[in-house]
Amino acid sequence: METSSRDLARRPLLRRLLGAAGLVGGCRFVVPGALAGPVDALRPRPAAAADAEGLEALFGSENRVIATHEPVLAVTFNAAWNDSGLDSVLGELAHRGAPATFFLTGDFADRCPEVVERIAAAGHGLGNHSYSHPHFSDLTAAGRREEVRAADRALRAAGAGAALTPFFRFPYGETTPEQIGEVNALGYADIEYTADTNGWQGTEGGMTVDHAVRRALDALCPGMILQMHIGDPGGGTDVIDAQALPRILDATTAHGYRVIDLRTLLTPAARQAPTSATRPAGRSV
Repeated sequence: METSSRDLARRPLLRRLLGAAGLVGGCRFVVPGALAGPVDALRPRPAAAADAEGLEALFGSENRVIATHEPVLAVTFNAAWNDSGLDSVLGELAHRGAPATFFLTGDFADRCPEVVERIAAAGHGLGNHSYSHPHFSDLTAAGRREEVRAADRALRAAGAGAALTPFFRFPYGETTPEQIGEVNALGYADIEYTADTNGWQGTEGGMTVDHAVRRALDALCPGMILQMHIGDPGGGTDVIDAQALPRILDATTAHGYRVIDLRTLLTPAARQAPTSATRPAGRSV
């Protein structure tokens, strides 16, 4: 298969080089230092006040669907490139009083600390999406642990504060039972997704706002975890998911659904643990 410019932009080393050349855009570029130095032997200390039983109920699973019969869904966003579309997304969520969880890479947090602060100040949750977004299967167990720990350090340094959750999302949605066990041992529950709009592919990848909305609605079910993205791997500002969000929320509301905060799964009152579902078709970022 021919490698596209978007595929190249998603590779960690090339993405950093593009950022250094000013091609990623959106946020300031810094030399990522979070991966340097000795491996932190301490477990991450998620700032969210998690009930141990609630958190541990999520362990051992890739958690793609919230186990409930209620018409609810959780909205999540990944971010690794730039902050394009963030203003629109935060504005739309605020207008509707809808919560979301943002899974950020540590590299993104290093380059865009003001974005981390904005998301936290808006009352949304922040999750760990690794430091440099590698394929975890290409790393040693020690390398995978350091990816998680380095992202944790970067998010804390950027001001995540109490918005930081004990939630981890694997790059590309690629999980194995062994790797899930590794992040569980670090104090994180793996939270994946029921459906991805694929808006991140952009118009160059053949995606449209209509198609992104349809992908979300076709997967609508009680407990759906929807994955979307902010930013653009090529540094653009035309973010499909930011445009699709209001239409998705309008449609899910019309179907009688309400958006819930993933952090409610950590409290004693929320005993509905997410469960694994069949892996969605296609790759994700």
